[in-house]
Amino acid sequence: MSSEPQVKTAKQAGLGQCLKCHKLNVITHKDQRCSCCQAKISLRKYRSLEYTLAWTIAAIIAFFPANLYPIMIFTSLGSPEASTILSGIETFIKLGMYPVALVVFIASFIVPLGKMLGLLILIITVKTGSKVDPKHRTQLYHLVEFLGPWSMLDVFVVALMAAVVNLGFITSIEAGPGISYFALMVIFTMFAAESFDPRLLWDNLNNDD
Repeated sequence: MSSEPQVKTAKQAGLGQCLKCHKLNVITHKDQRCSCCQAKISLRKYRSLEYTLAWTIAAIIAFFPANLYPIMIFTSLGSPEASTILSGIETFIKLGMYPVALVVFIASFIVPLGKMLGLLILIITVKTGSKVDPKHRTQLYHLVEFLGPWSMLDVFVVALMAAVVNLGFITSIEAGPGISYFALMVIFTMFAAESFDPRLLWDNLNNDD
Protein backbone atom coordinates (compact mmCIF):
# COMPACT_ATOMS: atom_id res chain seq x y z
CA MET A 1 0.00 0.00 0.00
CA SER A 2 1.58 3.25 -1.14
CA SER A 3 1.79 6.12 1.29
CA GLU A 4 0.48 9.56 0.44
CA PRO A 5 3.10 11.88 -1.07
CA GLN A 6 4.36 14.56 1.27
CA VAL A 7 3.74 18.17 0.36
CA LYS A 8 6.97 20.10 0.02
CA THR A 9 7.28 23.67 1.17
CA ALA A 10 9.23 26.17 -0.91
CA LYS A 11 12.03 26.04 1.67
CA GLN A 12 12.24 22.25 1.42
CA ALA A 13 12.33 22.56 -2.36
CA GLY A 14 15.25 24.99 -2.17
CA LEU A 15 13.22 28.02 -3.22
CA GLY A 16 13.27 31.45 -1.62
CA GLN A 17 11.15 34.53 -2.30
CA CYS A 18 12.75 37.94 -2.46
CA LEU A 19 11.18 40.13 0.22
CA LYS A 20 11.54 43.25 -1.96
CA CYS A 21 10.33 42.27 -5.47
CA HIS A 22 8.75 38.92 -4.46
CA LYS A 23 10.51 36.98 -7.22
CA LEU A 24 10.97 33.27 -6.49
CA ASN A 25 14.62 32.25 -6.65
CA VAL A 26 16.39 28.90 -6.54
CA ILE A 27 18.69 29.00 -3.50
CA THR A 28 22.18 27.74 -4.31
CA HIS A 29 24.33 29.39 -1.63
CA LYS A 30 24.06 31.27 1.68
CA ASP A 31 24.61 34.91 0.67
CA GLN A 32 22.59 34.75 -2.51
CA ARG A 33 21.03 37.82 -4.09
CA CYS A 34 17.83 38.10 -6.06
CA SER A 35 18.27 37.53 -9.78
CA CYS A 36 15.84 40.37 -10.46
CA CYS A 37 16.54 43.23 -8.02
CA GLN A 38 19.85 42.05 -6.51
CA ALA A 39 18.50 42.32 -2.96
CA LYS A 40 19.87 39.80 -0.46
CA ILE A 41 17.56 36.81 -0.16
CA SER A 42 16.49 35.52 3.23
CA LEU A 43 14.46 32.33 3.45
CA ARG A 44 12.65 33.76 6.47
CA LYS A 45 12.29 37.23 7.97
CA TYR A 46 15.23 37.96 10.27
CA ARG A 47 14.34 37.11 13.90
CA SER A 48 10.66 37.17 13.03
CA LEU A 49 9.38 35.58 16.27
CA GLU A 50 11.54 37.80 18.49
CA TYR A 51 10.34 41.01 16.84
CA THR A 52 6.72 39.84 16.78
CA LEU A 53 6.83 38.96 20.47
CA ALA A 54 8.49 42.27 21.37
CA TRP A 55 5.87 44.33 19.50
CA THR A 56 3.05 42.23 20.97
CA ILE A 57 4.32 42.73 24.54
CA ALA A 58 4.61 46.47 23.85
CA ALA A 59 0.98 46.47 22.65
CA ILE A 60 -0.15 44.62 25.79
CA ILE A 61 1.66 47.16 27.98
CA ALA A 62 0.06 50.08 26.10
CA PHE A 63 -3.36 48.41 26.45
CA PHE A 64 -3.51 49.17 30.20
CA PRO A 65 -2.98 52.96 30.17
CA ALA A 66 -5.18 53.11 27.06
CA ASN A 67 -8.02 51.80 29.21
CA LEU A 68 -7.10 53.40 32.54
CA TYR A 69 -6.48 56.96 31.35
CA PRO A 70 -9.36 59.14 30.06
CA ILE A 71 -9.87 58.64 26.36
CA MET A 72 -12.16 61.68 26.06
CA ILE A 73 -13.27 64.66 28.12
CA PHE A 74 -17.00 65.41 27.93
CA THR A 75 -17.97 68.95 28.89
CA SER A 76 -21.59 69.84 29.59
CA LEU A 77 -22.62 73.34 30.71
CA GLY A 78 -19.02 74.14 31.59
CA SER A 79 -18.56 71.06 33.77
CA PRO A 80 -15.84 68.73 32.39
CA GLU A 81 -16.06 64.97 32.94
CA ALA A 82 -13.16 62.69 32.02
CA SER A 83 -14.18 59.34 30.57
CA THR A 84 -12.22 56.14 30.12
CA ILE A 85 -13.21 53.74 27.35
CA LEU A 86 -15.73 51.94 29.56
CA SER A 87 -17.24 55.09 31.05
CA GLY A 88 -17.23 56.63 27.57
CA ILE A 89 -19.29 53.71 26.29
CA GLU A 90 -21.68 54.26 29.20
CA THR A 91 -21.92 57.96 28.28
CA PHE A 92 -22.77 57.13 24.66
CA ILE A 93 -25.48 54.72 25.86
CA LYS A 94 -26.97 57.41 28.14
CA LEU A 95 -26.99 59.83 25.19
CA GLY A 96 -28.81 57.20 23.12
CA MET A 97 -25.86 56.75 20.74
CA TYR A 98 -26.08 52.95 20.75
CA PRO A 99 -24.36 52.35 17.38
CA VAL A 100 -21.44 54.55 18.46
CA ALA A 101 -21.22 52.72 21.81
CA LEU A 102 -21.17 49.37 19.99
CA VAL A 103 -18.45 50.51 17.57
CA VAL A 104 -16.30 51.83 20.41
CA PHE A 105 -16.73 48.62 22.42
CA ILE A 106 -15.81 46.36 19.50
CA ALA A 107 -12.93 48.55 18.33
CA SER A 108 -11.62 49.16 21.86
CA PHE A 109 -11.87 45.70 23.38
CA ILE A 110 -12.84 42.89 21.04
CA VAL A 111 -10.51 43.73 18.15
CA PRO A 112 -7.35 44.68 20.14
CA LEU A 113 -7.64 41.71 22.51
CA GLY A 114 -8.38 39.38 19.61
CA LYS A 115 -5.34 40.61 17.70
CA MET A 116 -2.97 40.27 20.64
CA LEU A 117 -4.32 36.82 21.52
CA GLY A 118 -4.05 35.74 17.88
CA LEU A 119 -0.43 36.90 17.67
CA LEU A 120 0.46 35.05 20.87
CA ILE A 121 -1.18 31.88 19.54
CA LEU A 122 0.81 32.13 16.30
CA ILE A 123 4.07 32.66 18.18
CA ILE A 124 3.44 29.76 20.58
CA THR A 125 2.39 27.31 17.86
CA VAL A 126 5.51 28.07 15.79
CA LYS A 127 7.78 27.92 18.84
CA THR A 128 6.36 24.59 20.04
CA GLY A 129 6.22 23.04 16.56
CA SER A 130 2.45 22.60 16.75
CA LYS A 131 0.88 20.14 14.31
CA VAL A 132 -2.32 22.17 14.01
CA ASP A 133 -3.23 22.55 10.35
CA PRO A 134 -1.07 25.39 8.95
CA LYS A 135 -4.00 26.44 6.75
CA HIS A 136 -6.08 27.33 9.81
CA ARG A 137 -3.18 29.18 11.45
CA THR A 138 -2.49 31.04 8.21
CA GLN A 139 -6.14 32.11 8.12
CA LEU A 140 -5.75 33.37 11.69
CA TYR A 141 -2.70 35.39 10.64
CA HIS A 142 -4.55 36.97 7.71
CA LEU A 143 -7.45 37.83 10.05
CA VAL A 144 -5.05 39.53 12.50
CA GLU A 145 -3.42 41.40 9.62
CA PHE A 146 -6.80 42.45 8.22
CA LEU A 147 -8.09 43.75 11.57
CA GLY A 148 -5.01 45.92 12.13
CA PRO A 149 -6.11 49.22 10.56
CA TRP A 150 -9.73 48.77 11.71
CA SER A 151 -8.66 49.17 15.33
CA MET A 152 -8.21 52.86 14.58
CA LEU A 153 -12.00 53.14 14.42
CA ASP A 154 -12.01 54.09 18.09
CA VAL A 155 -9.57 56.95 17.51
CA PHE A 156 -11.61 58.04 14.50
CA VAL A 157 -14.87 57.98 16.49
CA VAL A 158 -13.44 60.13 19.29
CA ALA A 159 -11.96 62.57 16.76
CA LEU A 160 -15.28 62.70 14.91
CA MET A 161 -17.23 63.26 18.11
CA ALA A 162 -14.81 66.04 19.12
CA ALA A 163 -15.45 67.74 15.79
CA VAL A 164 -19.23 67.26 15.67
CA VAL A 165 -20.31 67.52 19.32
CA ASN A 166 -18.86 70.93 20.02
CA LEU A 167 -21.30 73.59 21.14
CA GLY A 168 -18.79 75.62 23.11
CA PHE A 169 -19.84 76.20 26.72
CA ILE A 170 -22.94 73.99 26.41
CA THR A 171 -21.52 70.67 25.19
CA SER A 172 -18.13 69.59 23.83
CA ILE A 173 -15.96 66.48 23.57
CA GLU A 174 -12.15 66.51 23.59
CA ALA A 175 -9.66 63.68 23.19
CA GLY A 176 -7.99 62.59 26.45
CA PRO A 177 -4.47 61.23 27.09
CA GLY A 178 -5.71 57.63 26.83
CA ILE A 179 -6.25 58.06 23.09
CA SER A 180 -2.49 58.41 22.54
CA TYR A 181 -1.79 55.10 24.30
CA PHE A 182 -4.60 53.46 22.35
CA ALA A 183 -3.11 54.67 19.06
CA LEU A 184 0.29 53.33 20.14
CA MET A 185 -1.28 49.97 20.98
CA VAL A 186 -2.82 49.76 17.51
CA ILE A 187 0.47 50.71 15.84
CA PHE A 188 2.39 48.13 17.90
CA THR A 189 -0.01 45.33 16.90
CA MET A 190 0.32 46.35 13.25
CA PHE A 191 4.12 46.21 13.54
CA ALA A 192 3.82 42.80 15.25
CA ALA A 193 1.67 41.42 12.42
CA GLU A 194 4.10 42.82 9.85
CA SER A 195 7.09 41.29 11.66
CA PHE A 196 5.58 37.81 11.73
CA ASP A 197 6.59 35.55 8.86
CA PRO A 198 3.60 33.27 8.05
CA ARG A 199 5.93 30.88 6.19
CA LEU A 200 7.14 29.73 9.62
CA LEU A 201 3.74 28.08 10.07
CA TRP A 202 4.55 25.61 7.30
CA ASP A 203 8.11 24.71 8.27
CA ASN A 204 7.07 21.74 10.42
CA LEU A 205 4.49 20.43 7.94
CA ASN A 206 6.39 17.25 7.04
CA ASN A 207 8.30 16.77 10.26
CA ASP A 208 5.88 14.27 11.75
CA ASP A 209 7.42 11.10 13.14
